[in-house]
Amino acid sequence: MPGSASVSCLGPWPKDVGIIAMELYFPSQYVEQSELEQFDGVTAGKYTVGLGQARMGFCSDREDINSLCLTVVQRLMERNGLSYDSIGRLEVGTETIIDKSKSVKTVVMQLFEDSGNADVEGIDTTNACYGGTAALFNAVNWVESSSWDGRYALVVAGDIAVYATGSARPTGGAGAVAMLVGPDAPLAFERGLRGTHMKHAYDFYKPDMVSEYPVVDGKLSIECYLSALDRCYSLYRNKIHAHWQRDGSEKLFSLEDFGFLVFHSPYCKLVQKSLARLMLNDFLSDPCSNTESGPFAGLDAFRDVRPEETYFDRDVEKAFMKASSDLFERKTKASLLVSNQNGNMYTPSVYGCLASLIALHTPAQIAGQRVGVFSYGSGFAATLYSLRVTQDHTPGSSLDKLVSSLSDLKARLESRKKVSPAVFSENMKLREETHHLASYVPRSSVEDLFPGTWYLNRVDDKHRREYARRPLDDDLSAEPERVRSTTATAQNIPSPAKKIPRIPAAVPESVVKN
Repeated sequence: MPGSASVSCLGPWPKDVGIIAMELYFPSQYVEQSELEQFDGVTAGKYTVGLGQARMGFCSDREDINSLCLTVVQRLMERNGLSYDSIGRLEVGTETIIDKSKSVKTVVMQLFEDSGNADVEGIDTTNACYGGTAALFNAVNWVESSSWDGRYALVVAGDIAVYATGSARPTGGAGAVAMLVGPDAPLAFERGLRGTHMKHAYDFYKPDMVSEYPVVDGKLSIECYLSALDRCYSLYRNKIHAHWQRDGSEKLFSLEDFGFLVFHSPYCKLVQKSLARLMLNDFLSDPCSNTESGPFAGLDAFRDVRPEETYFDRDVEKAFMKASSDLFERKTKASLLVSNQNGNMYTPSVYGCLASLIALHTPAQIAGQRVGVFSYGSGFAATLYSLRVTQDHTPGSSLDKLVSSLSDLKARLESRKKVSPAVFSENMKLREETHHLASYVPRSSVEDLFPGTWYLNRVDDKHRREYARRPLDDDLSAEPERVRSTTATAQNIPSPAKKIPRIPAAVPESVVKN
């Protein structure tokens, strides 16, 4: 029963704690990056080739961080037939702050009211794009701790990435990811295999409390990202070598020991460069590497380079991107579906990449694989860790259900509405002018949202926000469900899982709502 650990969970820690189910939300409208190049008057290919971006999703003034998180949580619960009383911890990772005190998590708790479950730990976690990973680690640690009561943890990462007019604007995007965390997961954390690097830097930050726009030092940001990647990879390899040595093996770890690798993706080209960077690390750490044939063929001239001097070395970058091209095709390219088509989502970015990887493979293709995950947040904080995919990929298995639940990802991306760069620009201007206004009623049409999307209905004179949900059946004349972010007396939200077909989750039947 929810709220009480089973006998099998009373040992030192539950087995195979990790991600059981995932749900991804992105806005219903996008702009083509090639058209944005023309609109901005830049060289053709600057955004599409230089950044590796095809489309960018964006939010109108109808959506904010609260509505994004409400949408993705309710969608995960409905699609997986989960009861709200089966959740014992809820954490939100975000850097999209609309209140300096009240957490997004407390707003999302309104979805739990009908179940009567208010016994839910966790609040918001903030550090640029790293907050979602910190929230996920907190959830895993809770399940593995003496505080765990046998229920699931729910982790939400969500952000709206917008920039002022200029070179950084095409690296925007928006979205949210929800992840169900518990034992016997198809994506289990490999215990003890994390490399973390944290340091002070002003590479990207948001000092203006009344603006959504960040201050960005582009060159420093890239240097921080790559230096953190170097350090995290070194720490990760040291830890896995220690594990192997305890088992009597002197094998050296390399990128081939990852089945797949996913990265935080500000833009896709940086991810491709990052994989090349890890190959450089492999090359420099193995003094016996063969430069006559194999993956390191022709790279002998780079034997003595110092990594900290190569962040912007075009010769090194070009050589190792070429050398790692096969690795990229096999291990990372599929993970960039959402990043390429929707843009940077900040905290959900790396988990959108993980969802993309799962969506574009069959259960058999990913079963048993080690997935490397690199998460980076400016300021800065970074971790490289690994997930182990379960071996069981039989029909009806937890892995099969997870893959099935994400199989519509490509179709959902294609179902969005394309708008012109001029309309996109008007939306950005509207958000800029109305950000954090009191007594505000959003002007954008609800009809542009996906069915089932929560949206901002109004902001009252005390900055209290009221939300409503677009009906799932497309009947806009129906009375929308409504919630307010400031009161415990909001209308009860109807029980979910009755309006759309249930997709069985990879969860025990004991916690599935009948």
